[in-house]
Amino acid sequence: MIKWVAAFLGYFVLRFPGAILGFLIGSFLDNLNGGGSRDARTIFREYTQPNVSPADFELNLLSLCSIIIKADGQVSQKELDYVRQYFLSTYGKEKANAIFRTFNEVIKKREISAQRICSYLTQRTRYEVRLQLLHFLFGIAQADGQISKAEVNKLREIAGYLRLGAHDFESIMAMFIKSADNSYKILEIDKNASDDEVKKAYRKMAKKYHPDRVVTEDEAIKRGAEEKFKEVQKAYETIQRERGIS
Repeated sequence: MIKWVAAFLGYFVLRFPGAILGFLIGSFLDNLNGGGSRDARTIFREYTQPNVSPADFELNLLSLCSIIIKADGQVSQKELDYVRQYFLSTYGKEKANAIFRTFNEVIKKREISAQRICSYLTQRTRYEVRLQLLHFLFGIAQADGQISKAEVNKLREIAGYLRLGAHDFESIMAMFIKSADNSYKILEIDKNASDDEVKKAYRKMAKKYHPDRVVTEDEAIKRGAEEKFKEVQKAYETIQRERGIS
C-alpha cells in the first residue's frame, strides 16, 4: 500500500521519475512493515551488511567456474555438464537456463581476473564459505575423470587469492586426488601422529567443516559442506579401522 501512495506523491513532485522513485522507496518500506514477500530482517540485512548479494555471488562463481574449465587449455563437455547440473539442482530449470546463458558468455571471454574476483569474495564471505567454494571448483576439475596438473596449479592459485591456508588446500585436494596417506591429509596430520593426535585432529576438522558454520544462501555450497564433513568422518573412520582406535 505504501508504495502506491509514495508513487502518487512522487508523481506530483517530479512527475514520472518521481513516481518511479516513490514506488521503489515505498516498496522498501512495505517490506519493512511486513507487506512484502521477504522478512523485514532479511531486507535490513541486505541493505546494511557488506556481504555479497546472491546475484553478485552467482556472477563471480560463474567466472571462477570458467577459469577452471579453461585451465588445461580445453573446454570439457563433462565439466560444462557438471556446472549446468549444479545450477539446475540449485535454482530449478527456468532460472538455471537463464544463468547458464550468462555462463556461456562468460566462458567465451578471453581474460577474467581470478585475483580480482577472489579479492571481492574474500572481503564479503566467511572463511568457511570460501572453503566450500574451493571444494566445488575441485569438483568441476574432476568431472571429466581426472584433475590435470594445470588445473591443480590454477586451483592452488585461486586458493591463495581466497586467502585459504595451505593445509586446508591440501586437505580438500586429498578428497579428490587419492594417495596412500589420503586420510591423514584430509585430517591435516602426519601419518606418524599418535592416536590422541588423530582424535584431536578429527574434532578440530569436524568443527571447522561442520555445515552449520557455512553461512550462505547458496544451497549447493551448503551441500558441499555436508559432503566435505562426510569426507572428514570417513577419513577418521578409515584411520580408526587401520589402528583399531575405539
